[in-house]
Amino acid sequence: MNKLAYIFLAVVFAACGNKQNETADTAEASAQEVLALTPLQAKQANVTVGSLVKESINTTLKLNGKIDVPPQNMISVSAPLGGYLKSTHLLPGAHVAKGEVIAYLEDQLYVQLQQEYLVTKNALNVSQKEYERQKTLNENKATSDKVFQQTEAEYQNLRIQLKSLSEKLKLIGIQPESLNENSLSRVVPLKSPIDGYVSKVNVNIGKYVSPAEVMFELVNPTDIHLALTVFEKDVNHLFIGQKLVAYTNNNPEKKYPCDIILIGKDFGADRSVVVHCHFDSYDKSLIPGMFLQAEVNVKSHEAMVVPHDAVVHYEGKNYVFVQQAANTYNMVEVNVGVTNQTFSEIMNAEELENKKIVTANAYTLLMALKNTEE
Repeated sequence: MNKLAYIFLAVVFAACGNKQNETADTAEASAQEVLALTPLQAKQANVTVGSLVKESINTTLKLNGKIDVPPQNMISVSAPLGGYLKSTHLLPGAHVAKGEVIAYLEDQLYVQLQQEYLVTKNALNVSQKEYERQKTLNENKATSDKVFQQTEAEYQNLRIQLKSLSEKLKLIGIQPESLNENSLSRVVPLKSPIDGYVSKVNVNIGKYVSPAEVMFELVNPTDIHLALTVFEKDVNHLFIGQKLVAYTNNNPEKKYPCDIILIGKDFGADRSVVVHCHFDSYDKSLIPGMFLQAEVNVKSHEAMVVPHDAVVHYEGKNYVFVQQAANTYNMVEVNVGVTNQTFSEIMNAEELENKKIVTANAYTLLMALKNTEE
């Protein structure tokens, strides 16, 4: 036999050997999912078998979340023109009414601004009279157009300047119409723009605050939301307008009815989205940041199910035991859908059709199978 023939036979035998090894591995893997019990073991296991049944199944999703405030209900209060904080009575948690004075600011800039306004106002009165006089003279050709145009420009500039100063005074809470030489003040009030409560106080008496610095943070709680964390497997059970109830861990008997108003579209790293819910009625005891639990009744539907105890969980997967023969059971992976305290929906039900499934003490078989493997 030549050298090429030896090489050919070696390749054939190697291929046959690999095939036999693969067959042995497959048989071993299959054997690992099969449990054969002795009559005594079967009696002790006390398993019960049944089959898939069609049931109308529903479930209650239990979710976690916390009270959130939409951006439009959180107000940052600052000093529009800056100044020194002269006084304030605010503390975190304190209630404030809309228009209530929450602080007084002091600065020489306020005096200067009021002075400029009054001086400009007087100058405008003089300019207006001169403008009207030059207009009459120009109409009678008693003065040149150039003189009239200069007078008109000066008059318009003063009007613009007065309007600008008027708006600045309104920014710091001073009404220009009531301002005169006897009402000049270096102190101006800062008023609350909403009816709510104080969330943060970032300043102290005597501190200078710039226009960009946030002095107080106020919250309008009348439109608080419940932000629930919902994982990917449960999102499809929710819809806009769906009813749910929320409750605190300290007082689970007190329920807060809510409606789902928004379902997030972006999944986080933990494969969850935020679902926003609106409370049917506002309760003052609900504070932003407070943790709540929620229960959602999922819409019922017809499904092929097994008793909840028939499904076992092992290494992140779900299984049922199928009876192959007397006292012999095969562990089969299943895809579980909706579950409740009674039933579990089997998504791949066609694979288990007309088969006997262990419906009670399935975990006993799982422990026996894994102990046998060891």
